Amino acid sequence: MKHLIRLSASALVAMSLVSCAVNPVTGKKEMIFDSVAQDIATGTQNYVPSQQSQGGQYVVDPGLTAYVNQVGRKLAAVSDMPNLPYEFVVLNNDVPNAWAMPGGKLAINRGLLVQLEDEAQLAAVLGHEIVHAAARHGASAKSQQMVVGAGALLAGVAIASKKKEYGVLAVGALTVGANAWNSKYSRDHESEADKYGIKYMQKAGYDPQAAVELQELFVRMFDKQEPSWLEGMFASHPPSRDRVVANKAEAAKYPKGGARNKEAFQRALSQLKKDKDAYTNYQEAMKAAKSKQYDKALSLVDNSIQQQPKENLFWELKGQLLVQKDQSKEAIPALDKAIAANPNFFRPYIYRGMAYKELGNRSSAERDLVASQKLLPTQEASEELGDMARARGDRATARAYYEQVASGGGEAGERAKAKMLQL
Repeated sequence: MKHLIRLSASALVAMSLVSCAVNPVTGKKEMIFDSVAQDIATGTQNYVPSQQSQGGQYVVDPGLTAYVNQVGRKLAAVSDMPNLPYEFVVLNNDVPNAWAMPGGKLAINRGLLVQLEDEAQLAAVLGHEIVHAAARHGASAKSQQMVVGAGALLAGVAIASKKKEYGVLAVGALTVGANAWNSKYSRDHESEADKYGIKYMQKAGYDPQAAVELQELFVRMFDKQEPSWLEGMFASHPPSRDRVVANKAEAAKYPKGGARNKEAFQRALSQLKKDKDAYTNYQEAMKAAKSKQYDKALSLVDNSIQQQPKENLFWELKGQLLVQKDQSKEAIPALDKAIAANPNFFRPYIYRGMAYKELGNRSSAERDLVASQKLLPTQEASEELGDMARARGDRATARAYYEQVASGGGEAGERAKAKMLQL
């Protein structure tokens, strides 16, 4: 037994020696298993699936994404890891949130942008997230508690509606991705991201006071206990008055003043601000749909479409609601428009595939479900494709799809196991 203890201790010491790496931001040695190249590979692998699972990219106004990219790259250029392949996207998600993956893959939600007042506050958000990437916080967290493997990149489409086999609205988050990384950031990581984010802001010419204002905003929102904030930014970036105090002390180390660029920020957000009522109606339509008030939800989402016909989420919701009302034929044109508005978002392909299946058009249903899988593998699409393969006698393909479903767990996973036994 003593020999085993000595061997275990020796193994731990050896592992710690092999896995020590210098934090590029702080200069301190930390236990990190992955190389920078592995960071980049991890971020590249999970970036698009994470976007898909959280609403996809905001496409109504491409100029907004270009603007966020411009601000983000200005900050990345003065970071301690300027050569990472940074990318910045705006996600079509009402929940106020922002996140960074290893290797410099960042995202900010539409729902957070509308809460900010100027470019300096945006720089505070992006600077904080850039530090997470530059300081290799994701790799550090992963080394302390290894996350699930890439083979579990299977999202579960929630089924909770009139049609048990179809469902409406909800799509489960990835088991690995932005949420998995952010949820593992420690208090020390958050403090580092605040501190060095202010440094990056000042080096890029922004007013560091904006970082103080940002934390004050977060504390106010947290005190209101708004559900969307609790499940978004605050789940991975818990605010506190201590952080406000710390940011004030850090900002005081730098000369006062700096760019705010309020007018440029307001111009960049003008379309989003103009569409505010349309998104409010959409949120109310979602609530009505969850309560199975489908006619009310349809009326609300039609108002949204009238205000902003380029928004793919509005057309998608209308199509889903029509499917719920057994109007699959009428749902197809709405889902066509959702896909035309954003052909790179997986969800409307699933619902159009289901509508085609209801209408007896199996070939079109299978085409759409396969298209959705290429964008984001889901249990729902895999199960449907497995059923179709089994119906045409292709047992090997059916089993492969059912194995994918089973790996995602839950009720769908149990159903898939039962179907494999039947095979």
